[in-house]
Formats: sequence, structure tokens, C-alpha cells
Amino acid sequence: MEVVDKSKVYFVGAGPGDPELITLKGYRILQQADVVIYAGSLINPELLNYCKPEAECHDSAYLHLQQIIQLMVDGIHNDKLVVRLQTGDLSLYGSVREQGEELAKQEIGFRCIAGVSSFLGAAAELGAEYTVPEVSQSLIITRMAGRTPTPELESLELFARHQTSMAIFLSVKGIAAVVDKLVTGGYPTDTPVSVVYKATWPDCQVVKGTLADIARKVTDAGIQKTALILVGRFLGEEYHYSKLYDAEFCHEYR
Repeated sequence: MEVVDKSKVYFVGAGPGDPELITLKGYRILQQADVVIYAGSLINPELLNYCKPEAECHDSAYLHLQQIIQLMVDGIHNDKLVVRLQTGDLSLYGSVREQGEELAKQEIGFRCIAGVSSFLGAAAELGAEYTVPEVSQSLIITRMAGRTPTPELESLELFARHQTSMAIFLSVKGIAAVVDKLVTGGYPTDTPVSVVYKATWPDCQVVKGTLADIARKVTDAGIQKTALILVGRFLGEEYHYSKLYDAEFCHEYR
């Protein structure tokens, strides 16, 4: 078990929603936390039940960056274990770097505890594999440009040329525009699509279709946020067995 260092802020990936999908390490650190700053609009509040009763819990949905940093600094200066609880895994759309940069100005370090990303939770809800032998062996994780722009070479149209598996974050509100860009880029209109709303939460909802009809189905379902758009032939019927467990295949690892 890791011995915590109260001189550092612990960034903990909370998982996609199901409170049992936090890692064991993250759970143990959350149990010890004195100050917890959590993304209230995205974090399942049941996770806070793992905290000790006297822990200070702050919902960052109503705070700007400097207020969040000040809570961290105050906690560290008062010899408290500070946890920043963020949805999914910290490495995807987590804004950890900007928080780390601000902490560095205060000569405070941080430690990251990996979490389960929602793109993994969404695949689990579907019972799907992103990497299907002879169908797709790559996964593109991206988002449509919005208030946060994307680099020119990372447009949906350019990514669509690969016609590989794709998980699109933070874009469901513009589902019609997403479809248009994917089709323009090269995906056929019969490409399977699944939109997974709040993957692993009790109110998870899955909408399935193709690029030809998914925008209408998502609009009819009233889904406008907190959903992933999964695109690609990995969602279709085509499948080929891998060589991993082939009786005639020579294995180094199995």
C-alpha cells in the first residue's frame, strides 16, 4: 500500500461513473483524504461515501481555477491530504497540466492515480472490442472542435480517412455536424455508430444506428451531453478469430 505524502496533491481518476470502477489505489487514497475537490457535474456523488466523515468536500463545478488552486494550497499548508477527484482517467481531457503548473508556482508537487476512462466503460456497456482482427487494430480518441479548438491536422475529416475505430468525446450536442464531417472524411453512411450516455451509471442509455440515422435517433432520445460517440466497423457483424489461441499457432505469451 502506498504511503501518502501530504506535501503533494493527489489527482485521482474516479472512473466513468460506477463507484466500484475507481481503482483500489484511488479508493484507498480517497479514504484517507482530508480535503477532496471533486468535479460535481461529472463525478458520481456516491464516491464521496468512501471519504471519512470529517473530510472537507468541495464541488469544483462552481469554482474557477484559482479558487481550486487556493483550496489545494491551503490544505497542503495545513498538513492535510488533498485529493483532486476527476472523472474517468486523468490523461484524457483532464486539465491536470494547467493545475500542475499553478501548483508548481507555489512549489507544490502532485501525484496522479490512474482511473478507468469512459471510453472503456462505454465499450464494456456494449460488450465490444475496439480492436477486432482484420477489421480494426487502432483506436482514435478525439473530440470535435468547439470552444476548445483542435489542431488542424486532427480534424474529424482527416481522422475519418482511416476508417478505423473512433471514440469521440464532448461532441454529442453537435451530433449532426459530427456525422457530416465523418462522412465527408470517408466513412460510408452504413458505418455502425453507438452513442453511450453516462456509461456505467444506473441511468446509462445506449443508442445504436449508422451514420445515416444516428443523428436523428440521438436527437429523438434527447441526449445532449455526457455521452460518447463510438464509430467504426468494430461495432458491426464482421469478425475474424485472432491467432492468440489458435491451436496451430506458436506462442511466446498467452
